[in-house]
Parts: sequence; structure tokens; C-alpha cells
Amino acid sequence: MMTSRDTCARRGSIALIGLRGSGKTTVGRELAALLGGPCVDTDDLVVRHAGKSIDAIFEEEGEDGFRRRERDAVMQIITDPPAVISLGGGAVLDEGNVRALRRVATLVWLTAPVEVLRQRIASDETSSESRPALTVLSGPEEVERLLRERSPLYERAADVVVDSSSDKPRNIARTILSELEGLGLS
Repeated sequence: MMTSRDTCARRGSIALIGLRGSGKTTVGRELAALLGGPCVDTDDLVVRHAGKSIDAIFEEEGEDGFRRRERDAVMQIITDPPAVISLGGGAVLDEGNVRALRRVATLVWLTAPVEVLRQRIASDETSSESRPALTVLSGPEEVERLLRERSPLYERAADVVVDSSSDKPRNIARTILSELEGLGLS
């Protein structure tokens, strides 16, 4: 499935949005390699600037503190946008982030069914060790709830929607480029 906005053609970067486990970081790296440009992950930028893990930020500053840091990272990125931007799953909760990103990037929503997201999250030890639970629910229920809550936000923000559930990251990156080319955006 694909959607487009008239202003997409004026943007040079590609920003990947979607829930944790959708493949934003992995696909972002592949996409940047295909484009021959850099990829910046907002979560990595937040960690680097804070000097502590996302989990520690949530513990010490709460979600509001993390979202403030995330917003700062987005504002930094848009001043000199890279080829590819991989956003944290909750970046779309802040409409200011979405508006700012739209000025410099085409937003691509990576989707996957709940079961695929749960499997990926469970198998990613670094994610579970460095990232907090996002709700008071357990793993499977958390993913379902967040997907239900955030899907309308992802859908509103997305210029292009790509299913990331059943292919290799390199092929998903190629699909994104093909979709953008089909819209005259590459």
C-alpha cells in the first residue's frame, strides 16, 4: 500500500517510522548503503547526547524527559538532514516532530503484523536490555496496545507505507526506493 503527498517531491531525506521491531534501524542502514549516504538513528543520537541508555533516561527523567530529548534530536537532524533517518517508535506522538520532518524528508511507515513485531522484539536482546517497557502491560499485550494506539498516527504521518514483515532488510530497502521512484520521489 502506498500514499503520497504533493510536497514529497521537494524533500531529500527518507525518514522511517513505525513501531519497535518494524525494522527501522536495520532497513535504514541498508537504505543508506544503497543511497550512498548516512543514516542517523534518533534513539542513538539521544543516547549519545545523554551519555546514558534510553532505559536510564526513562528511569531518571520519565517519558517526558525522553520525549524532550527525542524532539531535540529531531530538530538537530533537520538542520543538516542525512539521507536516511530512523526514528524511535514514539516520535510520531509529537506532531511537532512530524511537521519538522515533513520539511526535509519523505516519511515511510514500516508495518508488520503484531506477531512479527513481538517475535522481533523478543529476539533482540539489545533492545530489551536498553529500552524500557512502554506500558504497564506485558510484552504481547504491550505491542498490541501500542500498535492500536499509534497506527492512526503513523498512517497520518506516512507518505509511503511498506510492509517489512516478510523480506530481507536489503530487499525492503529496495522496495522503498522502488515505491519512491514510482511516485517520482527518487
